[in-house]
Amino acid sequence: MKVIETSLPGCVVIEPAVFGDARGMFFETWNAERFAAHGLPTRFVQSNVSTSVKGVLRGLHYQWPRPQGKLVQVISGTIFDVAVDLRPGSASHGQWVGQHLDADEPMSLWIPPGFAHGFYVQSEMATVLYKCTDYYRPEFERTINWADPALAISWPLIENTPPILSDKDRQAPFINSLI
Repeated sequence: MKVIETSLPGCVVIEPAVFGDARGMFFETWNAERFAAHGLPTRFVQSNVSTSVKGVLRGLHYQWPRPQGKLVQVISGTIFDVAVDLRPGSASHGQWVGQHLDADEPMSLWIPPGFAHGFYVQSEMATVLYKCTDYYRPEFERTINWADPALAISWPLIENTPPILSDKDRQAPFINSLI
């Protein structure tokens, strides 16, 4: 397992050791001992699966005051995954990092508690699996607008095609209104 630092402290890309042959491939998506050795979480309480069609943009979602850490993996398709640092007092507060995740090139993105998360589907269909360090609590669910100019996220959108959004994501407030 290889752990690659991103520009945001604590947010890392995890590349598993992949074993492949003519039959296919095998890799570990999570191993408590290996994660602990890298200072990553060893306890997850919830696992979620999201399936979306091409052009869907989900996010930017977070939970407060019960933030969730998320270990994000793509099990089919390709997405552009984004994490935004919302940790109070963080030197990188309001900054974002983006990572392409593709089922054909296994890797995960670890998003620590205190970050907002979103993704954009680039393939015809994508299935995203994410493990969470705290339970989903609808009363604590929050959203930041995906197109917030203060964040200036460089989403790799399909040219001349607006993303497919939920009403919640379309109407989400900008980050400056949350501070």
